[in-house]
Amino acid sequence: MRFYLYNTQIDFLRWRQLAMGWSIAVFLIALGSLLILGMNLGLDFTGGTLIEVQYPEPVEIPKVRETLTQAGFGDAQTQHFGTSREVLIRIPPREQTNAAALSNEVLHALQGAEGGAGATLARAEFVGPQVGEELVEQGGLAALGALAGILLYVMFRFEWRLAVGTIAATVHDVIFTIGWFSLFQIEFDLTVLAAVLAVIGYSVNDTVVVLDRIRENFRKRRKGSVQEIMNLSINETLARTLMTSVSALLSVIVLYFLGGVVMRGFSIAMIVGILVGTYSSIYIASSTALYLGISREDLLPRAKETADDQP
Repeated sequence: MRFYLYNTQIDFLRWRQLAMGWSIAVFLIALGSLLILGMNLGLDFTGGTLIEVQYPEPVEIPKVRETLTQAGFGDAQTQHFGTSREVLIRIPPREQTNAAALSNEVLHALQGAEGGAGATLARAEFVGPQVGEELVEQGGLAALGALAGILLYVMFRFEWRLAVGTIAATVHDVIFTIGWFSLFQIEFDLTVLAAVLAVIGYSVNDTVVVLDRIRENFRKRRKGSVQEIMNLSINETLARTLMTSVSALLSVIVLYFLGGVVMRGFSIAMIVGILVGTYSSIYIASSTALYLGISREDLLPRAKETADDQP
């Protein structure tokens, strides 16, 4: 296995047009979902009250929603939490109502319904709307700050065409990951935001490894076209890319199944980000630089002017 990974001769860039077309289509779908459907923001961002109720027997979510609607909580969001006996209820912010009184009112309504006599309150949390707005603002600034720092880093480290390729791959991964949450309306909370920031770092690290090898091979090898040198570089780093991706992927898959509902959003974001980050480091970054017309001369070190050359 190791031998084959270190001696591959795959013509990756042969499919660059197909890959770029697919990426553009998915990118537009993700943007369209963000504009039309928006994000299913969690309680961390929207504010409100989070109530966890435990039942002695499995309960159906439609019946819980019907009970809450009749009690005046038609805007509440309900879902199973862990098992079919546990229900998580999210209620938007309400003026002049504290979390304790609201949770007691909800519990009383559920206990009065059929099959709810033994329902108990497991926890109740409250986040004010002002705190939620601040978290949205700070989270957005954190993501923009990370992207700005990466932009400055690649501008100084790489030739501008490779820098644009790195930025394109990073933006591609972030939009794809966020668009996944928007398209399937998966709850987006602070843990998911942390995962998105981690995806940014992972994507840049993976892309920089490939582009460093491309720059090195352009300087070492005097024969071969630009596409051949890029394919060679991708194949030389393929073993490292796959081993890093697989090991990271296995970790977050285990976290998805064993980490509980609280870590599910984080796990999904990391799984999607790792998969798309591996793809973009191979296709998006290299293909973008190739489309921009990068050549061997762009990456060769410039000869320094010597005293003999001066008049």
